[in-house]
Amino acid sequence: MPALQAEVRALAEERGAVILAHNYQLPEVQDVADFVGDSLALSQQAAKTEADVIAFCGVHFMAETASVLSPHKTVLLPDLDAGCSLADSITAEQLRAWKAKHPGALVVMYVNTTAEVKAETDYCVTSSNAVQVVEHIYREHGEDTEILFGPDMFLGAYVEKQVGRKMHVWDGECHVHAGIRPSDISAMRESHPGADFLVHPECGCSTSVMEYVAAGDVDAEGVHMLSTGGMMTWAAQAPAGATAIMATETGMLHPLQMARPDIDFVAANEQAACRFMKMITLPKLRDTLRDGSGVVKVPEAIALRARLPIERMVAIG
Repeated sequence: MPALQAEVRALAEERGAVILAHNYQLPEVQDVADFVGDSLALSQQAAKTEADVIAFCGVHFMAETASVLSPHKTVLLPDLDAGCSLADSITAEQLRAWKAKHPGALVVMYVNTTAEVKAETDYCVTSSNAVQVVEHIYREHGEDTEILFGPDMFLGAYVEKQVGRKMHVWDGECHVHAGIRPSDISAMRESHPGADFLVHPECGCSTSVMEYVAAGDVDAEGVHMLSTGGMMTWAAQAPAGATAIMATETGMLHPLQMARPDIDFVAANEQAACRFMKMITLPKLRDTLRDGSGVVKVPEAIALRARLPIERMVAIG
């Protein structure tokens, strides 16, 4: 493996390519990347870099977002079949039909969607800023604004609870996050008393965790609803010797443990692994760098429209 990693780095240098890896990628892939992070942060990094070639180790919608934000760069995805169950849960055609049933409604879509869906969207959101963006919409457009929120129903439920308003929420989910259930949290509470909980809002357990807090069964100070980037920020500030139950895809354990080896990070569900993320391997990364294969290019007409909701989100902060 070290020889293969060295070959990958040499090819990246030869091609003038930057390697971006999502937090859920295999550890050996993360270790050869120039940047590791969440999907939007990586796409923003792709736009900042001077490299003409971006090898994106993630899933298809992430490479599309990089293409949208960096239209003049070559974006390579080591396996074009690396999809996403959440992004696949809504199509542009379905969104157009939904909009037709609610004329005048504003569309808020998670960044985990295809470029075609983003092109039909008014505002994009991430798991870390969804509440902030929705609050902004109500302030700017009025409290009676009708919002179509999608595609993740767990993130939608979390946002509704935080803002205290009902939206129209699409019935979609990430199959991995949906598989992290309330029973997993209950078991972890019993086996790791006093541990902090780092919970991704996409998780099927997110609503139950908030209910535990409301009932006083879990100390609110120990529960953190976080994006993957937020988990890294938490890790940087946490005291040595802490224990944290991490409720998200298990690949997140690697960057957390690398950042803070003095903290005990435990997966809420060890089976929560995304097979699409794990489709990106070192040999595939080597091949795409060597051959220039796996090009992802969003047509300019779609990219122009898809860029707008992302820019609106970034402008809000």
